[in-house]
Amino acid sequence: MTHEPLNVRIDTGRVRGRRTRWARVFEGIRYAQPPVDELRWHLPKPAVAWSGTVDATRPGPLCPQPGQPPELTDEDCLFVNVTTPLPHAHELRPVMVWLHGGGFTTGGGHLYDSQRLAKQGDVVVVTVNYRLGVFGYFGHDGLAGSGNFGFADQLEALRWVQRNAAAFGGDPSNVTVFGQSAGAMSIGALLATPSAAGLFHKAILQSGSPMLHWGRGVMFPRSPEHTPYLPVSQVAQRGAGLAKTLGAEGADAVAALRAMSADVLVEHTATFANCLACETELLPQHPSEAIRHGGVLRVPMISGITRDESRAFIAGAHTVNPITRARLPELLVNSFGDNAPRVADRYESADDAAVMTWSTITTDASWAFAVHREHELLSERAPVFAYEFADRTAPTLADDDGVPGLPLGATHATDLPYIFDLGGIDMLTPKQRMLSDLMIDYWTSFARRGVPQSQRGPGWQSFGGGQNALGFDDRVVGSIDFRRRHNVDFWASLRV
Repeated sequence: MTHEPLNVRIDTGRVRGRRTRWARVFEGIRYAQPPVDELRWHLPKPAVAWSGTVDATRPGPLCPQPGQPPELTDEDCLFVNVTTPLPHAHELRPVMVWLHGGGFTTGGGHLYDSQRLAKQGDVVVVTVNYRLGVFGYFGHDGLAGSGNFGFADQLEALRWVQRNAAAFGGDPSNVTVFGQSAGAMSIGALLATPSAAGLFHKAILQSGSPMLHWGRGVMFPRSPEHTPYLPVSQVAQRGAGLAKTLGAEGADAVAALRAMSADVLVEHTATFANCLACETELLPQHPSEAIRHGGVLRVPMISGITRDESRAFIAGAHTVNPITRARLPELLVNSFGDNAPRVADRYESADDAAVMTWSTITTDASWAFAVHREHELLSERAPVFAYEFADRTAPTLADDDGVPGLPLGATHATDLPYIFDLGGIDMLTPKQRMLSDLMIDYWTSFARRGVPQSQRGPGWQSFGGGQNALGFDDRVVGSIDFRRRHNVDFWASLRV
């Protein structure tokens, strides 16, 4: 076996990685200057060149966020991780750039171990840290870049890939950006910004359609009507509210907030969940409007959801305020108004617990309807390969398996262990591993040639005529009637 160098020269200097059984792994490579002090809430600046060789054998810190030990986080968090398979290839490999999910408030690139993905698919994988929550999506009147700092980080990381992919054996002319949840929603914004032209050539969106629209009470019973993207004026209002709460008002409000510690600000990071700003210089239109009017990059896509997207969210709400048969009419009226009786007639079943009924309704009304409409619109301009992850035996990432009457099934994020070893752990049974191998084949062959293929599974037809979605089930992988399964036509009729 050819021993590829662990010391690699990139545009800013040399980095030293580590070799595993299957791959070379380079972690914690700085792609932008530390966004601290005066660079807090500033659009990212490319990393400064260094002398000598930088150790890239350990990941950089995560952006400050709830639920992570402080010693693992730091506002200086703009790092990428690169995994390249062994042995050496004489031709440049496709590059896959991962944008993690977490509601724009949690997560980090190195948590997604991509050695198995890189080895099996013979691809170079880059995982990205970007600013989150209050650090990434804060806005304020007069503040340049308001609501777009984390989004701008992603663009800067893609520029870094263009400059440096070849140093790791990757092909900068064949880049696929892929992401899940907030990562996929970020890709929706990337598709809609002129600044992304030429930075990637294909896209994979997992559970994060840019058409997503949650009606009132759909995401959680008390949640307002919203989308993952907010007009920058509304983001600025949230920022002004934070400034007032922290006693930083007036002309020097942003300066005062910049002087505060990250520990103080991170306590308010949830205020900036799901509020990537639009109507800005970087993102002129709401991504759903850009899709409707043809103002998006025309690239081949894989796009889909999990079969039971809402179950984990509804299970959490149920533990706080149980969703009972007596309460269901109230929820229906709150979310669907005069259409509540039609929704009840369509979904009421004596065989299901009320919490299951409500979970099915909210999955179909938001996640499923949005992604199907996205496929209809985008497939008119470029190939779209639609899918649904439906393995209800999938390992759960939650602390439990659901609540009585609502097993989590194929809920949001249960597809992730089929693409990555999360935290370096293989969570799958041998049967689940077979499905994982098939999905990795499809994902990486798509990254290579723009068409998902595998000798382990059926042919995957592109979306057309309102049909053609591939179902990834624990029993059978094959074409499904997504439109009928999720009552898409019914939900379309309520929007007329």
